[in-house]
Amino acid sequence: MKYITILITFLSIGIHAQTKLEFDKRNVECEDKWIAYQMDKDSTYTFGFIYIDSQAGLTLNYEGKFKIDNKGRFNRIESTTKTEIGFMKVRLQPNKIAVAEIPVSKFQELNIEKIPSWLESYKTDENTIERLYRWGYMYNAWNECEKALTFLEKADKIDPKFKGLQTELAFSYNALEKYNKAEISLKKAIAENPKDCYTFKELAYTYTKLVNFEKVEDTYMIMTKVCSEKNFIQETAYNLAYEYFKAKDKMEFKKWKTEAEKWSKLENQITQNLNIMETELNK
Repeated sequence: MKYITILITFLSIGIHAQTKLEFDKRNVECEDKWIAYQMDKDSTYTFGFIYIDSQAGLTLNYEGKFKIDNKGRFNRIESTTKTEIGFMKVRLQPNKIAVAEIPVSKFQELNIEKIPSWLESYKTDENTIERLYRWGYMYNAWNECEKALTFLEKADKIDPKFKGLQTELAFSYNALEKYNKAEISLKKAIAENPKDCYTFKELAYTYTKLVNFEKVEDTYMIMTKVCSEKNFIQETAYNLAYEYFKAKDKMEFKKWKTEAEKWSKLENQITQNLNIMETELNK
């Protein structure tokens, strides 16, 4: 009898493990996935399919609600109001709200397809460089830089000179601390567009992270001659000043504090931070 009890216990644990929803994902991690939100007060789960619309961005195709019975079965709740009839698309903002990916084993119970038939119209240009770049750009904007690279590196193989691609690649590489790769991409971008100030700013940032301050200074001097965006120039000078502040090099800090202050007539967050650092250094 003892062994039977133990066996039943293990079987019940196994069933629970197979039906339990793991709320361990963020919506930006769930492109082309069926997901459920955490249980509502009435013990129901809202669910739907997350995909990306090239114009609208991250989108939830709302499908309704379901309950999980004591046997672990996912029982879809039939729509009772007009607002729940048919599809409803909800534009999403990336956030930290935990969602669960619905197990494939539960698709039949919910009467859903692994890949909804309507999704096909959103997949017509999957392998074009325009789409790959757009997807990489969006994932970078959501700080999902590793995911962004899966699209951008494919685009790079198709046409490395595609407008904006190398700078976008460098953004991913810098975020992932792959600074040598970022430098290569940024040099390619500058070769194509030698007056793009944002690209120079990223290159200066890359050299800062590579602790090559001489190259940061050289890049800064180029920026003062070709850039119209004073905020990018000021940011570059500020970053150098900050590095010298950390090194407690008062002379170099003062030099780059003065450079940074040249680019704004009014006090801003950068000049405020520099004053705080100067006070700290002079203690």
